[in-house]
Amino acid sequence: MSKMSVADAAEYFGVSKEAIHNRVRRGSLESVLEGDVKMVLVDEKPATQARTSVKKPLAQAGNDKYYKFLEEQNAKLQSKVEKLEDETRSLRDQKEQMLIEERIKIEQIYRDKDEQLKNILSTFQSQFALSPSPLKENDSVLDAEIEIEDVRYSNPNGVISLSKYLKEQDLSSKKIKKIKKRFQERATKEERIIIVGKKYYIDLEQYSYEDIL
Repeated sequence: MSKMSVADAAEYFGVSKEAIHNRVRRGSLESVLEGDVKMVLVDEKPATQARTSVKKPLAQAGNDKYYKFLEEQNAKLQSKVEKLEDETRSLRDQKEQMLIEERIKIEQIYRDKDEQLKNILSTFQSQFALSPSPLKENDSVLDAEIEIEDVRYSNPNGVISLSKYLKEQDLSSKKIKKIKKRFQERATKEERIIIVGKKYYIDLEQYSYEDIL
């Protein structure tokens, strides 16, 4: 214990002198008289200092817990971002693969159509090889297409225009109209249907058309 004047004790505890006198009256602080001067007995380590020393580590522990929480949340967000980026890359790769596959399919369809057209033109040329005015190399494809409608393989089951085929079947006009409508709906999707200009041709030797005829 150490002795301090009321003024020194007030400064030491960070309170007013009146507060020191009140503590002495309540008995929370001991005092002695030295002559006419009241001296206050003070512990070497006041309670205020002890409380301060406890509060500091508690505040530091709270800050550490808060920072740890922020780090955990940041790690979770980073994980979600990485997952979204992976999903985005995967979707982009799938889209590119689908586009490539569709392009390959479309190119194959056009190759098949081109091959069919070449076969028709070849048939046309062979049919009229002895004609006085055969198809010349510089004749336009459009002229060939116009002539083709009346041309078919010598084999009765070969390539023939849809219109000519339907006429030979002795069908009603209503039935013919329905069949042509079905051909029109499937023309761009069916490799069995040969399109030359605005006319449709069928290859009875290579394909069956029972489902649409």
